[in-house]
Amino acid sequence: MKKRILGLTLLVLMFVVQVVGQEKEIEKAEQPAEMEGVKKKGLDPERLYFGGNFGVTFGNFTFINISPQVGYRVSPIFSAGAGVNFIYQSDKYYSGSREVKNTLGYAGLNIFGRLNPYKFILLNAQPELNYVWGTTRVEGLSDSKIDPRFVPSFLVGVGASLPMGGRGRMIAMLQYDIIQDNLSPYGRNAFFTFGVNF
Repeated sequence: MKKRILGLTLLVLMFVVQVVGQEKEIEKAEQPAEMEGVKKKGLDPERLYFGGNFGVTFGNFTFINISPQVGYRVSPIFSAGAGVNFIYQSDKYYSGSREVKNTLGYAGLNIFGRLNPYKFILLNAQPELNYVWGTTRVEGLSDSKIDPRFVPSFLVGVGASLPMGGRGRMIAMLQYDIIQDNLSPYGRNAFFTFGVNF
C-alpha cells in the first residue's frame, strides 16, 4: 500500500512539475511577442545598414563614382539615411577638327528615403547637393576653368532589393534626376545604379 501511495504521489508530482514547466515555456514564448510593441529608447543598432553606390566607366567617357551611405530601417517598409558623393567625370569629343575634353570633379552630400511597398520592390527619393569644379581643354587653345559652384540634383528611382544572406542586400535601380541642371553628374537620361547594403 505504501508503495502504491508513494508511486501515485510521484506520478502526481511529475504531472504538476511538467504542467508548471510547460507554463513557464509558454510564458517565455509569449514574452517576445508582448515585447514587440514596446519600443526601445534610442537608435537600435540592428536597424542600421551601410552601403552605397560604387561605379566606374572608362573610355571617351570616364565616370568614377564612390558614394558611401548609411541608412536606418525606420519600419519594415521605410528607411532613410544620408551619404557623401565623390565623382570624377571626363568626356572627349570633337568640335570640327579639334579635340575637346571636359573634366569635372564633384563632392557633395545626399539624403534618401526608401519605400519597400512589396517584398523586393524599392522606391527611392534622393536629393543631393554637389560642389562641382573642372576644366575644358580645347586642342590648340588654352584651358578654361568651369566656375566652381553648387549643383542640386533630385534622384527618383524604382528598383529591386535582393537578399544576399544575413542582412546583406543587392540593390539595382533605374533612376532619373528630375532637376536636370546642365552640370548634373547624372546627365539628361534615366540611368541604372547597382549597390550593396550590409
